[in-house]
Amino acid sequence: MLYWLAMWINETFNPPGFDVFRFITFRAGLAAITGLVVGLWLGPKFIAYLRKLQIGEEITKDGPQSHFSKAGTPTMGGLIVLTSILAGTVLWSDLTNVYVWLIILTLVWMGTVGFIDDYLKCIKKYPKGLVARYKIMGQVGLGLIVGLVLSLDPTFSKSLTLTTIPFFKDATLDYGWLYIPVVIFIITAVSNAVNLTDGLDGLAIGVTAIVMIPIAIMCYVSGNVKFADYLDIIYLAGSGELTIASLAIIGASLGFLWYNSNPAQVFMGDTGSLALGGALGVIAIVIKKELFLPILAGVFFMETISVILQRLYFKYTKKKYGEGRRIFRMAPIHHHFELLGWPETKIVTRFWIVAIILSLTTLALLKLR
Repeated sequence: MLYWLAMWINETFNPPGFDVFRFITFRAGLAAITGLVVGLWLGPKFIAYLRKLQIGEEITKDGPQSHFSKAGTPTMGGLIVLTSILAGTVLWSDLTNVYVWLIILTLVWMGTVGFIDDYLKCIKKYPKGLVARYKIMGQVGLGLIVGLVLSLDPTFSKSLTLTTIPFFKDATLDYGWLYIPVVIFIITAVSNAVNLTDGLDGLAIGVTAIVMIPIAIMCYVSGNVKFADYLDIIYLAGSGELTIASLAIIGASLGFLWYNSNPAQVFMGDTGSLALGGALGVIAIVIKKELFLPILAGVFFMETISVILQRLYFKYTKKKYGEGRRIFRMAPIHHHFELLGWPETKIVTRFWIVAIILSLTTLALLKLR
């Protein structure tokens, strides 16, 4: 909105300096600042409101004992994150861009699914919140819409089912008729992965901020014909606008981290984690870098794999030996390290370090292709 106003002022009155609003990098910086400022400003007010309503986190009995002291901490803080992201994105993006609207839809859609889950758990006191199949239906529904919109987008007509392959130069993968199922799978998998990671103070939101930095860079180069040609990646006109949404996510994440760092004053809840995971998945799909996610989002991937392995091994050993056995002391894997005696802050910091290393590795792989 402010982008349109600035461009109207520039075209009508031509004041000095207003031409800078044409540049994605400038508006992306403003989006990051907006997301950060809105998050910092909204945080205390929203936390106080949640405390007034007595909306607090319910700690499950089978979780680590160290988490029992966190019972009652305000949750649904994802609403702070979503408001901050949407403010930065709507104010500084070109709202005629279909990719921007896909991200807005993703944030609102998955945020709503997560909000319903948090509402049922924290207010209605349903122990498991939203039934899993309904949550999956929400994720699949979003994936179907995103896949269909991209299929009908003329920009994607020549490269719709193609995607960039890491490690190999001049190589692309063609999904063919599997394109929409792949889109559904990625959105579902990534949103659940971020949700699983959101178990320690500052862990998921910190990793998200780190992961979105290379995502923002890849959005920018994918939407720039010269950079795309130099890096030998698929050029997508208009995808550079997603740089602004990505920076808004980074700014909002840092703003929320101010209150979510240990000891957390507020938790994100499914409202935030599902929305952030969905946004990460959709952006990666749009810029055709989803095959980089196992490396780039390696922390989220590791958390998910730990849960899958734990469940499969437990079922296998229970069937074979009559008694279920475990690979990890507890899954997701961050709880395993907690039970090993690692302080929560050390686990979070080390996971952030891993995320930084994987982000740098991803950028290196993009150039090495």
